[in-house]
Amino acid sequence: MSDPIWAIAIHGGAGPAHKEDYSEEIAHMRGVLKEAKRQLAKGGAALDVAQTAVRALEESGHHIAGRGASPNKDGKWELDAAIMDGDTRNAGAVGALRGFRSPIDCARTILDVSPHVFLVGKGASRFLKKRGLERVHNPSRYYKPSVQAAVESGELQHGTVGAVVLDSEGRLAAATSTGGLLNKQPGRIGDTPMIGAGTWADERVAVSCTGQGEYFIRCAASADLSARIRYNKSDLTNAAACVLEDISYLGGQGGLIAIDRLGRVTMPFNTISMKRGFATWRDELEVKVF
Repeated sequence: MSDPIWAIAIHGGAGPAHKEDYSEEIAHMRGVLKEAKRQLAKGGAALDVAQTAVRALEESGHHIAGRGASPNKDGKWELDAAIMDGDTRNAGAVGALRGFRSPIDCARTILDVSPHVFLVGKGASRFLKKRGLERVHNPSRYYKPSVQAAVESGELQHGTVGAVVLDSEGRLAAATSTGGLLNKQPGRIGDTPMIGAGTWADERVAVSCTGQGEYFIRCAASADLSARIRYNKSDLTNAAACVLEDISYLGGQGGLIAIDRLGRVTMPFNTISMKRGFATWRDELEVKVF
């Protein structure tokens, strides 16, 4: 009897290299993947594993998401997140969210208990305050921005974390969370919480994107990847490469991670670096930055 097929890929954002030594980030991401391996080998559900992995990346403070997010132009922290169950295509997302410790847990709550997919701003906060989620009451003390300033003026500096998972039952899921662009306009929402742009999962593939979100929105990047597999009968690697080529054609930068139902993984990017890693039922585990 063959071993059950399962796989996970995670990312910590694509973009310019903000420093030379990423050993702490690599070590933490390896730990996240090891825990995900343990969960998946025991039969854990893709949706739960994706949420847990992204929550760990948020809490680490190593990335421009969760605790490592930077404030907007008004000095306020507004975070975005989304999670999607490929088996049912149920999804939950939050945008311009203030005052909650884990945006991905907030997105999962919306998936589980709300008739809506996407809640933003004050409306999202009012809905979530009644659900017992962990709050951030002193943002300036809690948040520790992983990047203090843009590398080059005029560039859209960005960061995101994400996970895509295939579990042993053949279910796919994707989860993505971000602090958004550095020094962004208040109220700006990128591709991360937009289902079909920065996050997608169905019966074919799970996708989480990272980069200059405006370009990923204009390309409907994550849903387009699945469409290329469905309509063109494209393989996963080629479909992802074509989506990223579309982003590049418009002048955008970033990357993505994707997993298909056969456990194949692809992690392309067109930037200097992308913190990324994957693990599979074949006892593979790898983390890279450049």
